[in-house]
Amino acid sequence: MSDAPTSSRKPYHGSCHCGLTRYIVFMTLPPTNIHPNAPATSSVRIRKCNCTTCHKMGLFHLRLPSSPDDFLLLSPTKDFEKSGLRSYRCFEGVHDWLFCGTCGVRCFAFAGEGETVTVDLGALGVKGKDGEVLGEVEAWRPKKEGWEEGYRSYVSINATSLEAGQEGLDLREWHEKGWINYLDTLDEKEENRLGKPHRGGMY
Repeated sequence: MSDAPTSSRKPYHGSCHCGLTRYIVFMTLPPTNIHPNAPATSSVRIRKCNCTTCHKMGLFHLRLPSSPDDFLLLSPTKDFEKSGLRSYRCFEGVHDWLFCGTCGVRCFAFAGEGETVTVDLGALGVKGKDGEVLGEVEAWRPKKEGWEEGYRSYVSINATSLEAGQEGLDLREWHEKGWINYLDTLDEKEENRLGKPHRGGMY
């Protein structure tokens, strides 16, 4: 009989340090496809990149198989700039590397179109941090219509912004069990791999 843990999809809370940015991410852990080149929609993909953008920002990438279904931004939900969420763009300017204008924490990066929707968190199995029942709220999410996970339809959660102490969530386990995929996008000389960072990268 196998002792391997069963993968299950659960909601997890995340936020910046001051609480301006708050989100819910739905993840299936353990990942169902642990491979350096796992297809975008096959599994949650846990990544560390050695490019100067990601490395200097300290990003620990969590890529979702279906961002419109797996990510809900609870705050802010409209007019990010006026609400205090800032963006940095570089190179082609495709991605918004978002950060809180108050505490500076980067919770997620985004490219594509978004939409504001009303969702029943209780019906989605989401409870408050103290276990309280939640109801309908306004939330922002990637727009489902025309979304195809990739470079221009892109959400990457910074895993360090997930709330610590949630059941089933231990970032140490991701390293200890070899779930982290290391990317060489600094100069693209080496293949994606598990187990060891590329030049200029970090564990």
